[in-house]
Amino acid sequence: MTDDEKYAEMFKGRPGSVLGSFRHAAPEQEPAAKRQGFTQAKERMAAEKRLPPRRDRGSRVPPGQEIAKDWPVLDLGHQPYVPADLWTLGIAGAVERPLKWDMAAFLAMPQTNVTADIHCVTAWTRLDNTFEGVSATHIVRAARPRPEVRHVVLHSHDGYRTNVTLERFMAPDSLLAQRWNGLPLSREHGGPVRAVIPGLYFWKSAKWLRQITFLEKDAPGYWETRGYHNEGDPWKEERYG
Repeated sequence: MTDDEKYAEMFKGRPGSVLGSFRHAAPEQEPAAKRQGFTQAKERMAAEKRLPPRRDRGSRVPPGQEIAKDWPVLDLGHQPYVPADLWTLGIAGAVERPLKWDMAAFLAMPQTNVTADIHCVTAWTRLDNTFEGVSATHIVRAARPRPEVRHVVLHSHDGYRTNVTLERFMAPDSLLAQRWNGLPLSREHGGPVRAVIPGLYFWKSAKWLRQITFLEKDAPGYWETRGYHNEGDPWKEERYG
């Protein structure tokens, strides 16, 4: 059995989550059109390997980035509504302990605070964000991935997914966040729980997290299969593949 067959059920997206959805405009067709247009625009950028203007923002900001005071909202035209009391997180794949947590169980785990800068591939950087949640290393210890595991896939309630190496996932500042700057993580920014991996471009920090899958082999996600870099290190400016 191939990996694709073995994990087929795990990789089924759930756009329009059964928990409800938010649409940006009233016409039923507009979110799909926006999603398609946004995706096509980014695919063109990847095909052309289009880089932002060169900016000198000092040693703290990666190449090509502009400092943002606000936190820009980017999605695929669909923001799932996931009430905290109905939210669950599944841990699956090549692990000794497949797990499923609800919010009460998630909040009962050790909570950690991380203050970090975040960098979006669309060329903005937001400095000094404080996230609170469960560290990625705690998740790994709880699930106990098998020795051959090298990759992690993050699945979202809007059907999105993205891949990171196990090493990147376990970085000291990586966590599953449920609070930002002292407040519950808002829906538009991926609440109730999202991944935060500050060492990579922020498309790797999946919003509306519903499942984490540990794998022996890599499985590129939504943007990675559309021309974006498989690793996504902002300091190396790994925007495109």
